[in-house]
Amino acid sequence: MKAHLGGPETDEQVLARHRKYLNGPVPGGVEAGQMYRIALLPGGEPVGTIGYWERRWEGETVYETGWSVLPEHQGRGLASEAARLVIAAAAGHRRNRYLHAFPSVGNPASNAICRRAGFTFVSECDFEFPPGHHMRCNNWRIDLTAPAPSTPTAPPAPPEPPTAPSPTAH
Repeated sequence: MKAHLGGPETDEQVLARHRKYLNGPVPGGVEAGQMYRIALLPGGEPVGTIGYWERRWEGETVYETGWSVLPEHQGRGLASEAARLVIAAAAGHRRNRYLHAFPSVGNPASNAICRRAGFTFVSECDFEFPPGHHMRCNNWRIDLTAPAPSTPTAPPAPPEPPTAPSPTAH
């Protein structure tokens, strides 16, 4: 799962990251960021994580998002739907204009998630994640102040077929 993010983590790194998530919102309150569990319904089986957090990028404070879904649950649209929900959560705070995602240029699945969730491709960039590991990424962003895309509506119902005239008595 970490092939595009610097390789596997040690047990100590996983525990440190997990402790950070359990400690709750980042400094600045939930408006500054939040981590979520991606779970299957109806039972709530955990299958991944997604979140957003503040960072400085090109001279401004923005939100960044990232996700991870267990391999056996990938390709089912779970991360795309979770990304749309995170976009709505971050936009609801009205704190930062942009939410960015920085998937590796070599990760077509995460780049497709960005596209499906409504992000706009900005450019390729160099990115450091995890600390000490430099990678080439695609910079995707979505404007959180723009109106949310409209939900597709169902097509209009087809017209009723004409009814046959009823027989009349002569």
